[in-house]
Amino acid sequence: MNIIAKRKIFLGISGALIFVSIAAVTVYGLRVGPDFEGGTLWQVRVPSATTEQIRDVLGTTLGVHNATVYAQIETNSFFVRVGHISEDDHQRYLPALRDRFGAGVEELSFETIGPAIGRELRDKAIIATILVMLGISLYVAYAFRRVSYPIRSWKYGIVTLLTLIHDAIIPVGFFAILGRVAGVEVDINFVVALLVIMGFSVHDTIVVFDRIRENIMLARGNFNLPAIINESIGQTFARSVNTSLTLVLVLLAMFFFGPASLQYFVLTIMIGVIAGTYSSIFIASPALLLVGRK
Repeated sequence: MNIIAKRKIFLGISGALIFVSIAAVTVYGLRVGPDFEGGTLWQVRVPSATTEQIRDVLGTTLGVHNATVYAQIETNSFFVRVGHISEDDHQRYLPALRDRFGAGVEELSFETIGPAIGRELRDKAIIATILVMLGISLYVAYAFRRVSYPIRSWKYGIVTLLTLIHDAIIPVGFFAILGRVAGVEVDINFVVALLVIMGFSVHDTIVVFDRIRENIMLARGNFNLPAIINESIGQTFARSVNTSLTLVLVLLAMFFFGPASLQYFVLTIMIGVIAGTYSSIFIASPALLLVGRK
């Protein structure tokens, strides 16, 4: 496949995905969890109950009208998300559920984070993500410092930064849509997943870049840059796809058969791995050609 000759198609596909992702984040926003917004996440096992019944007890008996309740079928339990509550209120909730549904009600977890701590975690997560992107890009520019012709080393870093932004924006946009459609929230695990995606994506990108560098050095100044880039992609294509496919198969198994609490964490990584593999092959190298000619 002559990827360089068809680069406009591949760049157009990525451009469309980025546009949709940015539009989703702008219009819908991200539905943040207690980690970033502050609040309480309570998990209780209530036999023979429905989300409507749990919500009714919280509203009518305890006066909690802004609670979000969703069921976890695997453990026969419910997650209840409310604003920040005191320990005194917490002690009233479990007896109220037991009065309604019997002594079989069991508390599995109770986590509460204040609004100030939530904002601090959110700000630090954003800063960490930006610093990781910049750090990886600077390292790539340094690693390719001995390659100055026909593409300067700092341009490798710029292209790496662009691909990292591409690989992070697509999962963020996807979860903005999920938050709107299914009420899915993002938490600190989402940020961890994005950092994992960046590490995996830059690994594939560097493999392709390194092969381009080797072929440029072997050509000894007498070469056709588009042909060398396309040849380098072909030499690393099977390796990149097979490596990513192996990881995706493992992630699929974890998504369908793993614990429900990690499903969206796994889903984030899986989307990012697919986007990262695509960008390493179809975006990074054509973009390197474009910036190399400027």
